[in-house]
Amino acid sequence: MTQAQPSTRSAKHKHFLSRSASCPFHWSSPNHTPKERTRERLLKKKKGKKKEEEGREREMDGGKVKKGAGGRKGGGPKKKPVTRSVKAGLQFPVGRIGRYLKKGRYGERVGSGAPVYLAAVLEYLAAEVLELAGNAARDNKKNRIIPRHVLLAIRNDEELGKLLHGVTIAHGGVLPNINPVLLPKKTANKETTAPKSPKESKSPSKSTAKSPKKA
Repeated sequence: MTQAQPSTRSAKHKHFLSRSASCPFHWSSPNHTPKERTRERLLKKKKGKKKEEEGREREMDGGKVKKGAGGRKGGGPKKKPVTRSVKAGLQFPVGRIGRYLKKGRYGERVGSGAPVYLAAVLEYLAAEVLELAGNAARDNKKNRIIPRHVLLAIRNDEELGKLLHGVTIAHGGVLPNINPVLLPKKTANKETTAPKSPKESKSPSKSTAKSPKKA
């Protein structure tokens, strides 16, 4: 048993040397160290990834290659940014209102839904005031809304009047209102209690009949 062991070792050693000589990238070859082998593998992987990305870009763009995917996976077309106002279906800027809420320091923290809710409330109030002001401008046969129309719209509406009770609108004026006590009483009395004169009660036929006798 002791004599058979070196023969087996020598056979394995020969096989190992023949394998190392046939394989140029084996660790025992003098021209390739483990660091060089890892570098070559990484370069091959990078080249393969670049070819795959170029092929996908050609498929997406119809044969035209675009360089620089900007760190995106797959190198597809860049998506357009969608604002939070568009997502919520609003016209008022949600991002700007959120920035003002944070800048004003109204609270230690501001939730993501707070600017959306506030933008919706402000948009509703603005639409309500503008609708009533447009009706007031149409009643006055005008095509342009002026502060007078805004004031008439607010003061004639019960809920908006309560909300904006202490608000003064520049160049808005006041509601047309005259106290009935200040109205003149003479004109009203004449129309209601004025007695008919006897001359007015006479028929015109009699007056015409007397005139030829005097002649």
